[in-house]
Amino acid sequence: MVRIALILSAFLLIAGCGKGAPDKAKTAETAALVPVEAATAAARPIDASYSGTATLEADREADVVAKTGGVLLKLLVEEGDTVRQGQVLARLDDASPRLSLAKAEATLRKLEADYRRADEMFSKKLLSLEEHDKIKFDLDNQRAVHDLARLELSYTQVVAPIDGVIGKRLVKEGNLIQINQPLFHIVDFDPLLGILNVPERELNTLKPGQAVGMVVDALPGQRFPGVIDRVSPVVEAASGTFRVTCRFKADAQTLKPGMFGRIDVIYDRKQDALAIPRSALIEEDGETAVYLIVNAPPPPADPKPKDGKEAEAPKAAPVPAPPVPTLQAQRRVVRIGFADSEYIEVREGLQPGDRVITVGRNAVRDGTLVQVIDATPATAAAAPAAEKSP
Repeated sequence: MVRIALILSAFLLIAGCGKGAPDKAKTAETAALVPVEAATAAARPIDASYSGTATLEADREADVVAKTGGVLLKLLVEEGDTVRQGQVLARLDDASPRLSLAKAEATLRKLEADYRRADEMFSKKLLSLEEHDKIKFDLDNQRAVHDLARLELSYTQVVAPIDGVIGKRLVKEGNLIQINQPLFHIVDFDPLLGILNVPERELNTLKPGQAVGMVVDALPGQRFPGVIDRVSPVVEAASGTFRVTCRFKADAQTLKPGMFGRIDVIYDRKQDALAIPRSALIEEDGETAVYLIVNAPPPPADPKPKDGKEAEAPKAAPVPAPPVPTLQAQRRVVRIGFADSEYIEVREGLQPGDRVITVGRNAVRDGTLVQVIDATPATAAAAPAAEKSP
């Protein structure tokens, strides 16, 4: 009885393993599929453009320095104030320059009177030519001293050398100011410049006068128009790039120097280019390729038994549902054309409607079985139609 019980247990165990084998094989096959996301190649308008990054800088800016020494008595502007060229920004102590000017004026009046008397005496031949010329030279020298004293007095009024906005105030009232000491920093916000270092292959593409657009992180949702102001004709040998200066019109309330911007230069446009997302491209082995999603070939049929006899068909086997086609990745070399920030034109290698892998392409190889996450299974789409049919 014990022997019979062991034999029955062995038969039940073998039958249980045979029943669970297809389920395990199906689970393993599903787990082997690599999940990916895909996009469809379709015609769309696309711009031929060059994109680069640049830090904005002012076309004109200046440090205002003291041209004379003295105590700073009054500040007339603050940081952020808009100033005009020649506007007084601050006043220094002018007591000493005023006294020097008064002394020079007094000496000048005395020499002018001496010269008038000398000129009368010379006309009457009561004064020699040498003495007459000496008095005249002294008068001319004193006039220069007087003009210099007047200029020194004017330096106590600190004025703006350019139009712009006070970016920095570097001194306080009561400070003792030395000659050539910086007092203010003025920035002219209009125009602002963005300098791109462009690869030399674009040298014949970018020209002065072409329109550009810029977006900055600090001002999301806004796009600022501009124009290429000048293009350097020299390519730097070390980097293989040349300088392209873009000009943007702005005021102090929007763009500011020091902002980081992304600049697009659009130089051509196609209305019906076959395009795919840039994220689908693969650069390897000197080639540009994509991974195309295609149907995998069906698995080979079970071979016949070795003894030549066909296997007996199961008596009550259920009719299986039609299998869902298995998808696989196929590497395809393409030739690209125009490109913008999101899409790129494919000139050779793809047809409209082809699906390419955009997410997960680094995890697949040519022939890898894949599962498209955003795809709708055909059986699920066909089920509602089957329910509606009579």
